[in-house]
Formats: sequence, structure tokens, C-alpha cells
Amino acid sequence: MSIRIDAKKCVRCGKCLDVCPGDLISMGIDGSRILRPEDCWGCASCLKECAFGAISFFLGKDIGGDDTYMQVKKDGRCLHWIFYDSSGQVRTITVDQSSSNKY
Repeated sequence: MSIRIDAKKCVRCGKCLDVCPGDLISMGIDGSRILRPEDCWGCASCLKECAFGAISFFLGKDIGGDDTYMQVKKDGRCLHWIFYDSSGQVRTITVDQSSSNKY
């Protein structure tokens, strides 16, 4: 699993840097980038903070993700976890943000 940052969508707000517990994200001239993807443990904090869809999370077959990319979009109190699989299918799971870190 790894984080992918799309420099074209990044607006350089820096929120991903602020929430990354491993200090693995850096801000460059062209936008954010992940410094050491191999050190990312997949907490998804940066996904939840990016309001511009610039960050996606790769869920490889090794963890049952079937080469799927995931993005998170906020809508008020709701988090929409959007999954894009390799066949082009899109699935969404919506959770109340106040309940998303309960377990």
C-alpha cells in the first residue's frame, strides 16, 4: 500500500504535512510529495485532510485491495471513501465523521 499525490491537483495548502504522523510528506514547488513511501503505514490522515482529491491511497492485491485506489471526500460531517478499481468500477462507503475513528 502506498500514497500517491497528484501534483496537478495539489493546491499547496499544507494540510497533509500537518497531519502526517511520520513526517513523510514534503512540499515542493510543484506541490506535495511523499518522501519515503515505504515508511507509510497507511493511517490515511492525509487523505481525510485533502479537500482537492490530490491524494489517493493504493490498496494492492497483497492486502486484498485488487489494485484499487481510494480517495476521501468530506461533505459536512460525512466522509465518503471512494474506491476506484482496475476495471473502472467505482464504489463509495459513506460514514459519519464523528464515528469514523471509533474502533
